[in-house]
Amino acid sequence: MKAVELEKAYNPKNFEDRIYAQWKESGSFQPKPVKGKKPFVVVIPPPNVTGVLHMGHGLNNSLQDIIVRFHRMKGDPTLWVPGTDHAGIATQNVVEKRLKKEGKTRHDLGREKFVEETWKVKKEHHEIISRQLAKIGASVDWSRERFTLDEGLSRAVREVFVTLYERGLLYKGNYLVNWCPSCGTALSDDEVEHEDLEGALYHIRYPVAGSQGKAYVELATTRPETLLGDTAVAVHPEDSRYTHLVGKMVELPLTGRTIPVVADTYVDKEFGTGVVKITPAHDPNDWEVAKRHNLPLINILTPDGKLNDQVPAKYQGKTVKEARTLVLEDLKSAGLFVREEKISHAVGHCYRCHTVIEPYLSEQWFVKMKPLAEKALAAWKRGEIQFFPQKWEHTYEHWLNNIRDWCISRQLWWGHRIPAWYCRHCGKTVVAREEPLECPYCKSTELEQDPDVLDTWFSSWLWPFSTLGWPKDTADLRNYYPTTTLVTAYDIIFFWVARMIMAGLEFTGQVPFRDIYIHGLVRDKQGRKMSKSLGNGLDPLELVDEFGADALKYTLAFNCAQGQDILIDKESFKLGSKFANKVWNASRYILMNLEGRNLVPNPKLNTVDRWIYARLNRAVESMSTAFTTYRFNDAAQTAYEYFWNDFCDWYVEATKISLKQGDETEKDRATTVLLDVLAESLRLLHPLLPFVTEEIYSKLPNVSGLLITAPYPEYSETRRADDIEAQFASLQDLIRQVRTLRSECTVPPEKKIKLLVRFEINFPYREAFIDAQALVALLANVEHIEFEGLGSAGQTTKPKGTVGLVGKGFETFVSIADAVDQAQLLVKFTKDLEKDIKFRSMLEAKLTNANFVSNAPAELVAQERAKLEDVQERIKKLETYLRDLA
Repeated sequence: MKAVELEKAYNPKNFEDRIYAQWKESGSFQPKPVKGKKPFVVVIPPPNVTGVLHMGHGLNNSLQDIIVRFHRMKGDPTLWVPGTDHAGIATQNVVEKRLKKEGKTRHDLGREKFVEETWKVKKEHHEIISRQLAKIGASVDWSRERFTLDEGLSRAVREVFVTLYERGLLYKGNYLVNWCPSCGTALSDDEVEHEDLEGALYHIRYPVAGSQGKAYVELATTRPETLLGDTAVAVHPEDSRYTHLVGKMVELPLTGRTIPVVADTYVDKEFGTGVVKITPAHDPNDWEVAKRHNLPLINILTPDGKLNDQVPAKYQGKTVKEARTLVLEDLKSAGLFVREEKISHAVGHCYRCHTVIEPYLSEQWFVKMKPLAEKALAAWKRGEIQFFPQKWEHTYEHWLNNIRDWCISRQLWWGHRIPAWYCRHCGKTVVAREEPLECPYCKSTELEQDPDVLDTWFSSWLWPFSTLGWPKDTADLRNYYPTTTLVTAYDIIFFWVARMIMAGLEFTGQVPFRDIYIHGLVRDKQGRKMSKSLGNGLDPLELVDEFGADALKYTLAFNCAQGQDILIDKESFKLGSKFANKVWNASRYILMNLEGRNLVPNPKLNTVDRWIYARLNRAVESMSTAFTTYRFNDAAQTAYEYFWNDFCDWYVEATKISLKQGDETEKDRATTVLLDVLAESLRLLHPLLPFVTEEIYSKLPNVSGLLITAPYPEYSETRRADDIEAQFASLQDLIRQVRTLRSECTVPPEKKIKLLVRFEINFPYREAFIDAQALVALLANVEHIEFEGLGSAGQTTKPKGTVGLVGKGFETFVSIADAVDQAQLLVKFTKDLEKDIKFRSMLEAKLTNANFVSNAPAELVAQERAKLEDVQERIKKLETYLRDLA
């Protein structure tokens, strides 16, 4: 064989783009049907088409890619469906902002032209997202890419809308909705983000009608401007302070209207004054009170958040903020303002534009969720879906048990147009799969389609089956549905996860996936959510440019513990870069030393070969279990420990004995085994480090084909070698102790030392130690080793000029008298011992302090106890060193 030259420095820019193109062109991302093999299918949580990938996407797609690559290598027909979401509100906002810069609005363009412009923006941003996914190495099947507004998904959306309507699960009605004045549309409860803000509680008097201002009720509100839409005040029916007023009227300040006093158990007697203003068109709780008492509903807002003609003229056209100032001034002038109390309270904001949400009475389309939720709950109770980690089951159950009807209509132009038409002649509503040419009730052709579009989530709740061709009976739907796993963040359990389960059960009769892996959020080192305003965000593409895609993927996996958020900064990604670099350098060393070597069929294995295969076997078992249970950090840690420690630090070093000292036959044998272990190790690491492993794999002389489709290593009972692992662990203990002593005694690298190893009578690895003396000499930089018995059958005195080390079943005496300045070393160890004794005293004082132990977090107490154990071990060792040196 000839030596293979890898570049001296690991530089992912030299090969990552080339390798991705090779994977894509070879069809490696497409599933290969295998008889008797169950497919592994993942649908990507579709990113908003106008967005760019942030660190949340980087994490989510990295984790999906890891398990997809693992299952692909396991031989499962593996499909990862890519796609993007049309993101109604977000995308329309992007286009409207562009128009605003030109001094235009969407109404200047008209609906058709505006939608055309939006499609252009979609195309532009979609290409950016596709490039980004490729850049981070996402092995999605691009031939099956979908978009929530493409023809097939639009057909699915219309089919679902009409079917729900036919089943009595869809209705239109006046209802109090969350309204975004900026976006000009209704939002579902899940699209409202609550944020604590500083505000005030305003105390106001409402005079009792007919009392000439001598009697009044006092109440408190955070929104005094809404009193203009009050239709009652409420008190608790058992509140003796107000029972005499129930059924009477009070004067509504500033309006000239009178409103009734009603009794309702909704009122908390202990909160505030025990009197509550009822504004049913602008508060969800008041809405429920109004239904119980048959109160009128007065909407005082326009769609853009200004006061309408239902209020006195002086307030009309004012914004909510302006109206609040005016109302407070007028209340003070009328002597009806009592006081202002500063408070902090939760205020709803639009999840897209962050405008304050207004409860707003509006006619909208709704889905009846309770019947759907009952099926989704039953499926979970039957064990048809499983959450990782399990704790999210409780969140799922709670939300479904407390679900409200879903407002699905949006007052936008970009999205799926609602398939409902209104007959101008007879007034009937026609809901149809195809556009009707005439009214089925009166045969009139005067039909007008509903101007609204459907909530974006109405298309994405169908994503697992609509992307596979439903409602058509396609081959993909038959072969790949239900899908296998959903990977998503916990912030969209309600938005998306639960709704997909409901839709899957309602329209296919099956849950859309079995496993639901919920990962945490990416936060900065201080635990803060990454955001533009804080300036603490990380761009995954910039990280790929600096460290490589493998470093991004590996670092995120290494830090992704189940049930926890990920705290990282830019420096964190050096971990992944260093590991990829280690894989590169170790492989480079092996490939550089192939000159003149020949591969040997069925090479005989020596002890160290059997040991590395046993260690590899353990890593295979551990990582396979970790991947199938979504414990990404466990897989990443196992990979690191196996490759860096077992393979590089021990095995590769051990093979140098054969490669440097053996005859030609031994060199060929050792090289063959080394290459085989390297090839299998690259297959083991591929899901976590796909690019660097593929590049190295392509250079190996003992393999063919692409690594992405090579078989993942299989755990084998025949590779287990517990006894050899145990004897090698004992040998490692000896070598580590000698290395540590050399370091602590600052023995120069060029100084070779001598060892005397004494064995206990029943030590089981005596012969193994003697056989491995060349390995010990190499790895511990030792020039001579002697072995003898220990105890009654052998020597017990300590040789002069040595430091003793104790292992399990053996003692080692290291001769360092000629290698160091003993006097200087005595001074150093004495100082170290004094320092450690002081540290031990401090820790013991802390851990005997009852206040600390009972009040400090359990994790901190455990850390302090671990420190105490460590320092006690150091003290014991230093005392031994000092005794021996003296």
